[in-house]
Amino acid sequence: MPHSTLDRRQWITQTAAAASASMVFGAAATLRAADKPRDVNSRLNIGAIGLRYQGSVITEKAAAYGNVVALADVDRDILEKANSDFGGKSALMEDYRDLLARDDVDVVMIGTPDHWHTKMVIDACRAGKDVYCEKPLTLTIDEGKKLREIVQETGRVVQVGSWQRSDIRFRTAVEMVQQGWVGKLEKVDIVLGKNKTGGPFETEPVPKTFNWDLWQGQTPDVPYISERSHYTFRWWYEYSGGQMTDWGAHHIDIGQWGAGGLPVEIEGTAKMPSVENGYNVAIDYHVKYKLDNGVVMTVSDEGRNGVMFTGDQGRIFVNRGTLDGAPTKRKLSREDFVLYDFDNLERPERAGKLDAIINHMGNFFDCVASRKTPISDIEGQHRSVSTCHLGNISMRLGRKLAWNAKSETFDHDEEANQHLSRVQRAGYETV
Repeated sequence: MPHSTLDRRQWITQTAAAASASMVFGAAATLRAADKPRDVNSRLNIGAIGLRYQGSVITEKAAAYGNVVALADVDRDILEKANSDFGGKSALMEDYRDLLARDDVDVVMIGTPDHWHTKMVIDACRAGKDVYCEKPLTLTIDEGKKLREIVQETGRVVQVGSWQRSDIRFRTAVEMVQQGWVGKLEKVDIVLGKNKTGGPFETEPVPKTFNWDLWQGQTPDVPYISERSHYTFRWWYEYSGGQMTDWGAHHIDIGQWGAGGLPVEIEGTAKMPSVENGYNVAIDYHVKYKLDNGVVMTVSDEGRNGVMFTGDQGRIFVNRGTLDGAPTKRKLSREDFVLYDFDNLERPERAGKLDAIINHMGNFFDCVASRKTPISDIEGQHRSVSTCHLGNISMRLGRKLAWNAKSETFDHDEEANQHLSRVQRAGYETV
């Protein structure tokens, strides 16, 4: 598709009557029976962009609260299948901007590859839509700065799909750490898992049903290789960041949320693949972060997937199937944790208690109605994925980095600062 077509529509910024205030690592959430379908008279119209797997998953969840009226995907086969799955009555389009131009779309689901997230969220906000966007939020740190500015400017509600913030295991672990159940927090150890290796892969003719140019977006225009697109895009640095931004957008988010600090020093080591036309994200990786409150956080690819919080008097481990450990306030058996029977424990005054969330998508629709800040808000998720990006930058440069969390730059390090953004292909810039 010619690049010039990307300029054919003028985007009109529509600011909401009440803007939500962003907070670092926190969110106020309304508590309604969020998992109950809304009354037909209060249901919003949903447009979905990017429908392969996760995009369809989040659209299905959203359908409990609204009506799916429009679908967009650069792969016609996926688009038609999604339409069939959602009742066969949606308007279909290849170009997501045609969806955003529709007056009958109130909220947008974005389930595209990572390199499209920021531009699509910005365009949706400027088109007056509220947005649920899959994680990781951005491809670069500078994208997050721009995205934060636009969300604040337009007053739109944006929920990021880092749904572990809404899960009882992770929320309880974070609350207990913040309440001092492990004593003074000293370190957080996070295991994400291995990145895939592969290649060299063969170039192929572009499928007739697939708009490869539009799929590439801001990234370099290269010959089509099927392994670059769909799920395996995440093993290419051009489009994603491997496990550091995939699982990291979940576990690093939880670790940093619980620790309550931001990185000031990053030291990453890794082996970088050098296979032509092959996966190129780091392998055998390890990153050590020093946070501004003195907590040390490590991220590695080997070990038990999850997050371990360790203090001077106890520890708590959490992943998607487990909440376990030895908190200082009282010795708990494994059975206590597996059953999540925390209501019967003596606790200090819980003035800073995290708000309970019934489900992640329900929280989004509640906040669309109330104009409050969702649990996976822009500021918190920008800061979390920035930490993921910082790890990748340190690994790619092969050295320790000093980070200024206030200015969001590397002090006196021009080489590192060049990695805060990437060259964007003409016609696809995030503006």
